[in-house]
Amino acid sequence: MKLKYLGTAVCLGAALACSAWGFAQDGAARHSVAGERSSSSPAACPVPASGAGSKADQPIAIVDGKPVYRQELTGNAAAQMLQIRQQEYKIQSDALDTLIRQKVVEEEANKQGISVDKLYEKEVDSKVPDPSEAVVRGYYLAVQRQVNQPFEKAEPQLAKVVKALEIQQARENYADALRSRADVAILLQPPIVETGKNDPARIEGNLQAPITIVEFGDYQCPFCSRAESTVVDLLKKYNGQVKLAFRDFPLSTIHPHAEGAAEASRCAEAQGKFWPMHDAMYADQSKLTEAELLETAVRLGMNRDSFAACLKSDRYKAAIQEDVQAGQRAGVTGTPAFFINGRFVNGSVPESQFEEIINSELAALKNKTDRAHLATR
Repeated sequence: MKLKYLGTAVCLGAALACSAWGFAQDGAARHSVAGERSSSSPAACPVPASGAGSKADQPIAIVDGKPVYRQELTGNAAAQMLQIRQQEYKIQSDALDTLIRQKVVEEEANKQGISVDKLYEKEVDSKVPDPSEAVVRGYYLAVQRQVNQPFEKAEPQLAKVVKALEIQQARENYADALRSRADVAILLQPPIVETGKNDPARIEGNLQAPITIVEFGDYQCPFCSRAESTVVDLLKKYNGQVKLAFRDFPLSTIHPHAEGAAEASRCAEAQGKFWPMHDAMYADQSKLTEAELLETAVRLGMNRDSFAACLKSDRYKAAIQEDVQAGQRAGVTGTPAFFINGRFVNGSVPESQFEEIINSELAALKNKTDRAHLATR
């Protein structure tokens, strides 16, 4: 019996309780402004940034004759709006997947000249064997508290439930197989978030790459450091196709050296050493005091006096705050936060999650190019 059964709500009949089993998926580790380790929901759903029938550049309030625009909303408001957009997209995407399954099954039934029910009975239901006693017993152990009966008494009903679940799973597999052979193009788009202009000196990779990963990071955040290996791997794997743009988002309330490290990266940028300094600070987050940053700068070949004067000048505080405000407007509340061509990825997540988005973006670009070529013929 597959574990997926345990995530299915089932009614075991009048003598058995109706039970629902599910497993929560851990979210991505990250640092939040409040300093807590939190998780990101797997749900995602996009609602346009502006309301239905309105324009993004219309003011949402006027204060003493001066307009206030939607894109000025920051902090919790922006984060909550982004979450709602992701949740709506997830709902729409799941519903679309179900609808596509239904469509491809209906098309196959039409080809064979039979009803959908007859198609399922012929191609799926008749091929699913009765579950063994061991499988039924395993399911019984999972729902024993809800059943509240000895196995011998509940076995007949449980066998029917398990058989129904196996048929349900087999039908889904059959529909997925039909879909894999069908010509299906998904046009539903995920929420795209505008993060503002990126500094060319803080972009790693081919500047002409079609995929841009914008990272809002904190040099003292351990999860940001952990995510570095993932980003480096992606730049290598998608060489020439992906570039990384770094943006500052120091969480000064919980990381006392984060803002100083951000300033150090800007001072290093002034000497053409942004990425070496960036890499060095993430490689050893225990050396972020002013004296230690100066030592690192000298080791990397920077002018000691110029770097020291730059650190004491606070000349980049305003620029760093601009990055923070851009992140807040985009809905960032913690680090690391990534936007892949505007698609939000929250925290230090598995590399496969990045790859899924990158591959879908590359596929969409290819489809767009192919359609353009066909249109010119």
